[in-house]
Amino acid sequence: MDITYIEVNGVSKKIKENKVLDNISFSLERGKIVGFRGKNGSGKTMLFRALSGLIRIDEGEIKIDGKVMGKDIDFPESLGVVIEYPGLLPGYTGFENLKILADLKGVIGEDEIKEAIKSVGLDPEDKRKFKKYSLGMKQRLGIAQAIMEKPDLIILDEPTNALDQDGVELVKNILIELKNQGKTILVASHDKEEIEYLSDEIYYLNDGKVSNYRILKE
Repeated sequence: MDITYIEVNGVSKKIKENKVLDNISFSLERGKIVGFRGKNGSGKTMLFRALSGLIRIDEGEIKIDGKVMGKDIDFPESLGVVIEYPGLLPGYTGFENLKILADLKGVIGEDEIKEAIKSVGLDPEDKRKFKKYSLGMKQRLGIAQAIMEKPDLIILDEPTNALDQDGVELVKNILIELKNQGKTILVASHDKEEIEYLSDEIYYLNDGKVSNYRILKE
């Protein structure tokens, strides 16, 4: 099996004449946690949207597991993603929300959904509607949604943003466990200490370009 899992070649994207991604290139191996850092507007979220298939790029090519996005596939075939706050249905419970999403693919059942909810420190039997959740609970449920189908690729944009310290430690442990299972995880975070603790390598973005790259763990 080829260890190169994601290839990004000369990717650019404009929005209203503003170049939000500017000739970005890199390749990522399977089974690593890769961090992305940069100030607001640096291109992190837009890059994650492109890798998730949520936006189309103007130039360049993205290949996931040898398949070209927008040509061979529209979305990565095994993907869990949280970009910004989870947009779940306000009038349903956490479990009901995740069951609706799981039923779209039909690859997991109620037990796996409940396991994912428990893993992020929530109660799958909680009857509160999603609109009654705190920001931290919403963030935890979003992470449960991203991991419940045990996807090969997990993309998380500021996954610990609304979490207290216990929640941050819980998510760190979840991500390390998923990495140990061979999952590939992309994480954007403002928290320098957190991203350096988690990541095998880090890409730094500035004005839509990769401005620096560091290997933290061989």
